Amino acid sequence: MMKSTRYTTRQQSRIADCCGLTLMTLAIAIGGIAGCSQLHDDSHPVQNDDSQETPFVPADPDREPMLASSTPHGLSEFSATPLQDDVPFEPRTIRSLRQHSFTSEGSDSDASISPGGDTMVFASTRHNTAPDIYTKSVDGVAVTQLTADPSWDVQPVYSPDGTQIAFSSNRSGNWDIWIIDLKGRTPIQITDEPGDEVHPSWSPDGKQLVYSRLPPRGQWELWVTETSTSATRRFIGYGLFPTWAPMGDTIAFQRARSRGSQWFSIWTVQLEGGEPGYPTEVAASAEAALITPAWSPDGTKLAFASVGPSLTGSDPASLAAPQSDIFVVNLNGSNKQKLTDGHSANFAPVWSNDGRVYFSTTRGGPETIWSVNPNDAAMDAPPAGSTVDAPIRQNPPQISDVGLAKDV
Repeated sequence: MMKSTRYTTRQQSRIADCCGLTLMTLAIAIGGIAGCSQLHDDSHPVQNDDSQETPFVPADPDREPMLASSTPHGLSEFSATPLQDDVPFEPRTIRSLRQHSFTSEGSDSDASISPGGDTMVFASTRHNTAPDIYTKSVDGVAVTQLTADPSWDVQPVYSPDGTQIAFSSNRSGNWDIWIIDLKGRTPIQITDEPGDEVHPSWSPDGKQLVYSRLPPRGQWELWVTETSTSATRRFIGYGLFPTWAPMGDTIAFQRARSRGSQWFSIWTVQLEGGEPGYPTEVAASAEAALITPAWSPDGTKLAFASVGPSLTGSDPASLAAPQSDIFVVNLNGSNKQKLTDGHSANFAPVWSNDGRVYFSTTRGGPETIWSVNPNDAAMDAPPAGSTVDAPIRQNPPQISDVGLAKDV
């Protein structure tokens, strides 16, 4: 049986001070989030999606939501094996890195880019210990706060037409899916069940949402619901962090194997007439958990985070600087490319329509939102006549031993 780790409220606060909402992302990604009102009996452990025990921490309604570090699928069983040594990738220099959010206190994460590419919505603890939803210009500094509820509001995502934002919140007592307009008005509760529902993603026509659901006793499930009539919902399989393709009816998600390393890997499933077909595993690793997939604008690639061995151990302080990098892979599983250099925690990638990949990272200190162009060329000069991302020969970026530019 895998080892597991339980955190007290004080320990969680310590971790949050160190790595902000990265822990929130990771806790949900590995299936360890419990709503405020849920009390779970330790004598009846919840089973995760490969039937291993997942402890839940009894919640105190007068405190912030408790995150149980369930650490299934080997996340507490890291060896000293170097990260991703079995996953081939094309080294690329990171010359197009840009920072898009700035804070000296708290953290920013869960970015979503508007269809026009000019604004972003994200979750932040910059003003409160409980995260709220904010929006800002992708190139500006000023931020607008859209929610100010005492609860936790996270994982915002723009609708395809850019007029609404779906997000996860525990304001109703447990985690549910909500929708607000761009002014933060008229919140609409989409899910209202005893379990927890997190990480919404819109269908291309904006009429449906796919999300993850954890029943009071069970494993993480994938559900689809109509936005106009939430009573109409369909179960489509098991997994976490679903995301709908920008075109068609394909959904990407993370799911763990029930044998071997039991790491999470990246999968897709095609809906036909609303019914799921057989799932396809797109990317997997024997040395890391692959989580939080995100589609490219043309639907031909997936970005994801690869969580590596530095999360070893039961000491909460060991989670202060988790090792995680952003990768891109073709939909057929070919041509894995590593976009970040392993010197910081990089999580939750999301694509913009201009082809850039946005993600939350600790590379600048507090967790903030950055982006990178996945089409960065190597240090070789571009083809004759090309001026796109041409390397600056006068002051070339410093290259690490894996061929990637070190953090700036």
